[in-house]
Amino acid sequence: MARLSKDNIFLNTPWGTPHETVPFQKIRIEDYEEAVMEGMRQEDDAIQRIIDNPAEPTFENTLLPRTDELLSRVTTVFYNQLSAHTSDEMDSLSDKLSPLLTEHSTRILMNPRLFERVKYVRQNAKGLSAEETMLLEKTYEGFERNGANLSDEDKKTFSALNVELAQLTLRFNQNNLKEINAYNLHITEKEKLNGLPESAMQAAAQAAREKDLEGWLFTLHAPSYTPFMTYADNRELRRQMYMARNTICTQPGERDNYPIVKQIVNLRRQIAQLLGYKTYAEYVLHRRMAQNTENVNNLVEKLLEAYEPKARQEVAEVEALARRLEGDDFQVQPWDFSYYSHKLKCEQYDFDAEQLRPYFQLDKVKEGIFGLAGRLYGITFQRNEQIPVYHPDVEAYEVFDGDGSFLAVLYADFFPRSSKQSGAWMTSYQEQYIDEQGCDHRPHVSITMNLTKPTDERPSLLTLSEVETFLHEFGHALHGIFSKVHFEALSGTNVYWDFVELPSQFMENYVTEPEFLTTFARHYQTGEVLPTELIEKVRRSRNFLCGYACLRQLSFCLLDMAYYTTENPFDEDILTFEHKIGKRTQLLPVPEKTCMSVQFSHIMSGGYSAGYYSYKWAEVLDADAFSLFQERGIFDRETAGRFRNDVLSRGGTEPPMALYRRFRGKEPSIDALLKRNEILK
Repeated sequence: MARLSKDNIFLNTPWGTPHETVPFQKIRIEDYEEAVMEGMRQEDDAIQRIIDNPAEPTFENTLLPRTDELLSRVTTVFYNQLSAHTSDEMDSLSDKLSPLLTEHSTRILMNPRLFERVKYVRQNAKGLSAEETMLLEKTYEGFERNGANLSDEDKKTFSALNVELAQLTLRFNQNNLKEINAYNLHITEKEKLNGLPESAMQAAAQAAREKDLEGWLFTLHAPSYTPFMTYADNRELRRQMYMARNTICTQPGERDNYPIVKQIVNLRRQIAQLLGYKTYAEYVLHRRMAQNTENVNNLVEKLLEAYEPKARQEVAEVEALARRLEGDDFQVQPWDFSYYSHKLKCEQYDFDAEQLRPYFQLDKVKEGIFGLAGRLYGITFQRNEQIPVYHPDVEAYEVFDGDGSFLAVLYADFFPRSSKQSGAWMTSYQEQYIDEQGCDHRPHVSITMNLTKPTDERPSLLTLSEVETFLHEFGHALHGIFSKVHFEALSGTNVYWDFVELPSQFMENYVTEPEFLTTFARHYQTGEVLPTELIEKVRRSRNFLCGYACLRQLSFCLLDMAYYTTENPFDEDILTFEHKIGKRTQLLPVPEKTCMSVQFSHIMSGGYSAGYYSYKWAEVLDADAFSLFQERGIFDRETAGRFRNDVLSRGGTEPPMALYRRFRGKEPSIDALLKRNEILK
């Protein structure tokens, strides 16, 4: 066996950092591979000790021993960094390590002697707590759903399929990030920027300066792309930006995701069918609140029926305004919709979202969101600059409970950069669990976003949508922060996928509540509180284009389910397939060569394959949950305490509907969502 490096940070613990947080600055790229290889070896040894134990298999000697301490530590950091702060070296290393890790995991889950012990415990264990029973069932199903009951020949096939799938999903993500980073719109003539707000122009000027260019530089990252599409008067440049964003990974070559989409869809179908399921969706939904495709389709149909008339009316109003401004022959294209819908919103509500930006300075937004958590749950946040971070943009906070006890570490990573995936997400560097000695290991959670960066002229000033994104990810963070369970596998956000969005979408409800906004929204120059009339305009316009937004989400749901309910090998032309599935929800022309599938990381490389409906499912839950707060007071501590204790702290220790019923006193109804969107009066 090769001698291990004495300087490898992953092999030398404790780290001596505050709360044993990751010492990012001490990690060398070569540490990852060495620690992964050693971690796999250690886990193999630990598994061998379990199966060689001559004693009768019990919950204590079969399920409780920790086997992956080192491997989990290094892979958690590696894959989190791969999303948040990657490099070409990291990408290459992931190509090398991912198949090895997949083979390792599959080998464990197909170990017949280990599975026999788990089965024996499942059949014979008595007196287990509800939480222990959930862990046992989850462990057993983990083996079963990963091929433990297959024949030896089928196990080999299953393992090979999983390795190939792991490699392809990585390539899919890498291709997307590289394509987004590769495009820049460089403008040197100021008249081409007509219509853009000062904030967007300053950010673009800053981006140009950072690359030693004159003029303005726009990118496909959301804080640059979204304002451009909303405000730029130059239609041709809007078209260029739209086509660049919506044709990424479509050109022949090494970043072409068309063949990868087909391979991913077919690999997942093969895996599901090997395990005895007709489709991949059937396999996925077996462990979801929705349970089956029929329930998903029923939800989608109900929402289509409720929102489609509203959506078509909204689009017709936008088109009417565009023709009034541009002439009767004008046809609204997708690159026009944000631009003219914004003008319609201004006309109908005398309101431009840019009016809010000066009141949403990031530092004040942080205070407001942290303060909201304090008001609801009594917790506080204290920045600790002694906690190591992986990039200067990242801030680290200690979270304390109402009694002063330590709850968690929270990392917050705010701004876009070329080393970071687009979008926003929450993750953990350490999950919460209580060990056998009764010590509660508190979580280290992270929220990663791509918000508007500060410029030389202004601090970071956010849009209302970005404040909503912050609240969303913060809701996920609270799910992790409040976790109070015994087993890592059940802690925090380790819940059914169509339940995980409830805590995040619940927090979004506060973004239009005056009592929340007035706690932090102050003009960054004058200190003036966000005026009442602006708040009222926000509230009156909050359902603007809600029908359009719902149909857009449902179009993604339908595309997702169409891919993963196929029983036969998928070999259709991707564009033709997309257009066929999209006809039901199509509201605007579909430009040639634009493709969603090749950039739809949620369902191709993320955790939402056959699960994108979860956003709408959770929206029903969050509207229903928040309606209780509206009845009792949006800051009601008793109701918040119940939400914390019955939902947020319980992780996956009970079936999610049982948790929700305990909190709410009943099962959720779609009516609260329809009322919130003023579909149901």
